[in-house]
Amino acid sequence: MAEDSIIETRDLTKEFSGFTAVSGVNLRIRRNTIHALIGPNGAGKTTCFNLITGFLRPTRGQVLYDGRDITALPPAEVARLGMVRSFQISAVFGKLSVLDNVIVALQRKHGLSFQFWRPSSVLNVFIAQAQSLIDDVGLSDYAGIPAGELSYGRKRALEIATTLALDPPMILLDEPMAGMGAEDTSKITDLIRTVAKNRTILMVEHNLSVVADLSDTITVLEGGQVLAEGPYDQVSTNPAVIDAYMGGAHG
Repeated sequence: MAEDSIIETRDLTKEFSGFTAVSGVNLRIRRNTIHALIGPNGAGKTTCFNLITGFLRPTRGQVLYDGRDITALPPAEVARLGMVRSFQISAVFGKLSVLDNVIVALQRKHGLSFQFWRPSSVLNVFIAQAQSLIDDVGLSDYAGIPAGELSYGRKRALEIATTLALDPPMILLDEPMAGMGAEDTSKITDLIRTVAKNRTILMVEHNLSVVADLSDTITVLEGGQVLAEGPYDQVSTNPAVIDAYMGGAHG
């Protein structure tokens, strides 16, 4: 495994009753970069995410994280190693305040249940950390508001805050811009860029302007296989990509 890689897949393949969803995918995700998976519907992007994070077992192939073979590990163990799939593992509790949601995540990181009757000295540490994370994602004005009352974009920001509370070196984002308007998309794009300064991000995203703006490397999947890989300028001018993905989606 290359020293600058945090995730590597080798011949990653998943078959479902004769249908091959992912076939021989070799990915190398460089540390402290933003790497995007794109492709048309049914290209195998979500299956790859599920294989990498342990939600599915491959038919064959390997997944390595930081040099360790994690192919057979369950999702909870993968997360404990520091690879967190945001918007799935992170939980937002609608009736709890924004601040309390982040405190829950901080207590989870320390192996504690959600208990406000702990000594104030312990709780105060969590409050200060939670407030700092809320500030980081632009939710300072909403700290006391029930999470269920937030707009869609602000809920996504809160989910990122709860993910960051776990302090993972690796975050996987599954369509972070789905269902967002232009204003929320811009805010979350800026937030992801900030979060990625000292972390590795792997994301599936259909919004090509976001992919172009954020990604260091893009892998294009088509029919469960890698069609092309490289920076956006290179990938976006690849005739096979234009035909299979960009042309079909935007032509």
